[in-house]
Amino acid sequence: MDAEGPLALCDLCLAQVCCSLDALCSVRADGSMSLIWAPVFPQEMADQLLQKMTTKGILNDTTVGIFRNCKELRLRRASIRSSPVSAEAFRLALCPHRLVELDASSVSGSLAGADIVSGLASNPECRSSLQRLSLSGLRLDWESLEQDGGVRVGFSSLQGLRTLNVANTDLSDDALEDICTLPHLETLDISCSAVSKLTALLECKNTLRSLIAHKLQQLDMSPARLLFVFNQLHALRHLDFSDDHFAVDDSDGRVGDETVRQLLEGSPQVLPSLVSLDISGRKRVSEAAIRAFVETRTGLVFLGLLATGVSSCDILLSRKNLKVTGEADENQVCEALRRYRDRECFIREALVHLYNLTTDADKPQPDMLKLVVSAMQSHAASLHVHLVATACVFNLTTQDLAEAMSVRLLSSSVNQLLYAMKTFPNHQQVQKNCLLALCSDYILQDVPFDKYLAATLVINWLSNHEDPTLQRMAVAVISILVAKLSTEETAQLSKDVFIMKQLLAIVQQKAMVGVVDSTLKFALSALWNLTDEMPAAARNFIECQGLELYEEVLESYYSEPSIQQKVLGLLNNIAEVEQLQADLMEEDLLEHILSLLQDSQVEVGVRYFAGGILAHLSSRAEAWTLNDELRTTILEQLHDSIMTWTQLEREMVSYRSFRPFCPLLQPCQPSGVQLWAVWAIHLVCSQNTPHYSSMLEKEGLTELLKALAAHPDTHSDIKGLSDKILGMVEQHQSHCGASKNQTEPRKS
Repeated sequence: MDAEGPLALCDLCLAQVCCSLDALCSVRADGSMSLIWAPVFPQEMADQLLQKMTTKGILNDTTVGIFRNCKELRLRRASIRSSPVSAEAFRLALCPHRLVELDASSVSGSLAGADIVSGLASNPECRSSLQRLSLSGLRLDWESLEQDGGVRVGFSSLQGLRTLNVANTDLSDDALEDICTLPHLETLDISCSAVSKLTALLECKNTLRSLIAHKLQQLDMSPARLLFVFNQLHALRHLDFSDDHFAVDDSDGRVGDETVRQLLEGSPQVLPSLVSLDISGRKRVSEAAIRAFVETRTGLVFLGLLATGVSSCDILLSRKNLKVTGEADENQVCEALRRYRDRECFIREALVHLYNLTTDADKPQPDMLKLVVSAMQSHAASLHVHLVATACVFNLTTQDLAEAMSVRLLSSSVNQLLYAMKTFPNHQQVQKNCLLALCSDYILQDVPFDKYLAATLVINWLSNHEDPTLQRMAVAVISILVAKLSTEETAQLSKDVFIMKQLLAIVQQKAMVGVVDSTLKFALSALWNLTDEMPAAARNFIECQGLELYEEVLESYYSEPSIQQKVLGLLNNIAEVEQLQADLMEEDLLEHILSLLQDSQVEVGVRYFAGGILAHLSSRAEAWTLNDELRTTILEQLHDSIMTWTQLEREMVSYRSFRPFCPLLQPCQPSGVQLWAVWAIHLVCSQNTPHYSSMLEKEGLTELLKALAAHPDTHSDIKGLSDKILGMVEQHQSHCGASKNQTEPRKS
């Protein structure tokens, strides 16, 4: 059972609502959706529905319209993060609600911060109820804020605000002054903004408990003035004054670095309530200063020291309750990945250290893998992040480490690998990392993910690379994935002649030097699966000169049964297609296949597939174009040879369906043809009775077998095998019926 357990019923229901919006909604004149009917949602569930629509990427001007219904869908904690919502749609759908929280970070489209603030302020209830607002990553467009009854509508209109995030915006000094007049402001994030002065913070010195001021590149204040402002913030408990250590020009950071140095070395009376300080990325930080600071701050619970070079300071290890971001050990690196999810510069740094720490990982670290996947999701467009993160995924899932992790986590990880392959198709190392991570039997066989997408991505990669080791892995991955595709997906994939050519080129490359290795075997398996009940793929194979190549392989690898089985298996697929049987009507080829059938020294697996080709080709007398004597010999040898075969223990073949067998089971067919068909069905049924018994019933073959067994002209050998198959089917049905009766509730 998945260690994380099944999804909550509420999540499943909300996901279904998201998938069914078109059916559940009518469309207004302006194109927005409205629920045709809706019960009064529990308030928290309305928030969750909006969140689900946001995370699934389906929230837009059309779908957000369902929230205009404020009676049934009452929002309090709303998230429209990264969604394409216009100012008008926002005003109509969200502003009428009595919101407590709103996350509008990175909203795409025309919606600006000014539109959000003025829209929220237009609702008198929101002015007092809204406590948390995030506009991170938005264009504020502060100057466009309209007049409202003679008073400029600004952040200060939202008098209930306690937490405000305006990081990565065009926040100006004037706007900051307006913000700092908020009477209850406790947490403020102005990271990566355009502010140049922090003097305005003195207006909220008695309420501000948390200040996040990462990477203020336009800050224009002296260290003394900055320290003066910080010293006046009497309520401040958390200060983040970190910097981007990757910045090319660090002239803007020198004032900050000096400010940090003076803060660390200064009196503990400066910011006496401070319990959390983040100075990651700051230069010229000494271990002596860190030691002195920590010793005098007994209440300190967090210290950010990533990319400062001092996170190995001995005093940090002695403070058990102190969390630290840094690179000294796994705990510090993981803390950095948790805290800096939205900061690419720190995520890159932390991932590099995580990679080094996990190179020889010998125990499962699912929590660590979650952090890596989260980093990839947060920085979807960053090549730097994905370059290191994909390598970390490989480290954390290699060998048997993956088997100890939840399937859901692994599925999420593989989806991110596929996203990386798709997003960075020309970056060799990213592609290599993803391929290394994918090349795991457990992941390929047991973890759910888009196997069709994976197959196409790996095939595309294969076309541009010839490294033998990576080629072997790529072909292995393709071979396993193709076998896992649905019939529809296989049909879609097999239409691509490019794929056929790539795999045939590998077979030819190996055959030219007579090598027998896993790459050749995987390529042959992939081609076999691609042509299984796929006439279009079989035709592509012939048109790509695959038949000529396979004839050569069949002869040159005469002593290699594992190769011969795969070659003959594909020729079986061609022989099943009536329109293509003429392409196999070559006397030399059929005589060679006949010799394999007759040779008692050849493995039964090889003789089985040889028999299948000959059975299909000789079953249609009207289509036979070679001399009749050869057909007569084939039919005689089929029956005689099959009766000498021993039952195989290991599974050698699997069938999508029994449809190709139907023509072979007709009473008018020669006994050799019938015998091969019933022997084949008996083989797979005895190895996987539940699966194939159901298939026989569903496809009507039990009736064919009954008719064959009852026909007076049917050979006794065929009757015997047919009866055995029907017996297995009957036994399976009896067992299923008994199980059903045991589980049915008793009727009173």
